[in-house]
Amino acid sequence: MTTTMPIASRALRRWIPDQHGAWAMVLLPAMAGMTLSGATPTQLWLLAAWLLCYFLQFSAARWLKSRFRKRYRKPVLVYGALTAAVGVPFVLLHPEVLTWAPVFGVLLVVSLMASWSRRERSLWANAAAVLATATMATVMPLFGEHPTPGGTAVGFDAFGMHVPLSREGCYAAAIFAFTQFGSVLFVKTMIRERGRSSYLNASVIWNVVLTCLGFAAQPTLGASGAALLARSVALPLLARNRTIGPMVTGLVECATSLMVFASVVYAVPRIGW
Repeated sequence: MTTTMPIASRALRRWIPDQHGAWAMVLLPAMAGMTLSGATPTQLWLLAAWLLCYFLQFSAARWLKSRFRKRYRKPVLVYGALTAAVGVPFVLLHPEVLTWAPVFGVLLVVSLMASWSRRERSLWANAAAVLATATMATVMPLFGEHPTPGGTAVGFDAFGMHVPLSREGCYAAAIFAFTQFGSVLFVKTMIRERGRSSYLNASVIWNVVLTCLGFAAQPTLGASGAALLARSVALPLLARNRTIGPMVTGLVECATSLMVFASVVYAVPRIGW
């Protein structure tokens, strides 16, 4: 038993993303877009396809990073087949979703390039991931019960179709993009860049700006920003004198991610801009 468990654990990690904070990053913006626009079965279908896309990207990134080692190939093939099985019928019934293909295509290429060059932890790779996940808060309302509850903020034409954008979806996407990249900076100050003043300063400044923008938009968002700012200052200072493991940092980020989600759902409809 003691010899087989590590092997099983390693095999499982080839199939299931082991960065638990990434799950919140992937799911919460999409779920906020669903909540703000009224959840529908179509959105649940799209959410399932989006989650499979994440699994496929995770597996493909591992495969590229390993220089196409055989043990990483099977998850790519399986998740590719599942993504096609779930996604192709969705596209056939809802071709308007293809208007977002260039955006996600570019971000996917950036992500895979980072994996190939083994720089998936770089800030530019993290930024691509954040933009991809945050954008789902804008895509989801297109298939909601009330797609543009706050009115149409802007629209664009692509593939012969006009795609309206929900004002609330755009606000939610922007909030998630700012808060998630702030989370990237904070986590780096706690783990990979621990002790580097440049990253700590960048994290604190980013969260100060985020807090100011939050109060300018809606008090609840400002309060959430203040909480994020407090953790970006307090935990790195505590880590100077005691060991704070990755698990503690991950749990803190899970809690703050849920806080941001709740703040977005409550505050975005109340933004008066």
